[in-house]
Order: sequence, then C-alpha cells, then structure tokens
Amino acid sequence: MKITDVQITPIKPKDGLVAFANVVIDDSIHMGFIGVHTKLDGSGYRITYPTKKAGVKGLNIFYPLNKETSKLIEEAILFKANQILTS
Repeated sequence: MKITDVQITPIKPKDGLVAFANVVIDDSIHMGFIGVHTKLDGSGYRITYPTKKAGVKGLNIFYPLNKETSKLIEEAILFKANQILTS
C-alpha cells in the first residue's frame, strides 16, 4: 500500500482543529475530511477520522484496520501538515 497524494486545507482554528486532510491510497481510494488538530501539549499535530452523529452516538465513517496502515496515513498527513502549517 502506498499513499499517492496528500492535500491539507488549513481552516480558521477552532477547538484545536486547524486543518482537514485528504489522502489518496494507491491512486485508487480517496479518504477525505480527516481532521488535523494541535496536540494538547502544543508539541505538534494529531489526526482524527470523520464520524457521523446518529442521535447521541457517533458512528465511524472510515478508519484504518491495523497499526501499519494507521501509521502510514498518519506519517504522510503529519509530514505534509508540518510543511504547510508551520511555513
């Protein structure tokens, strides 16, 4: 598996959310609206996957199923976010 594109869209910061990320995997799968947040200690960024509210419950729209995939996506997003958000 390979991350073939990452796009970061900065937004007006709100409650730690500073951008949204879109990721393309193997030129075949697009995953959008991944949240980019500042870490609580201010030491960088973290990501969150989108959810949809169903009543009082939050339902995951998509998320990685294993640590290797999670790490690959997170590293690609955070690398690009650091380039864009710290310049």
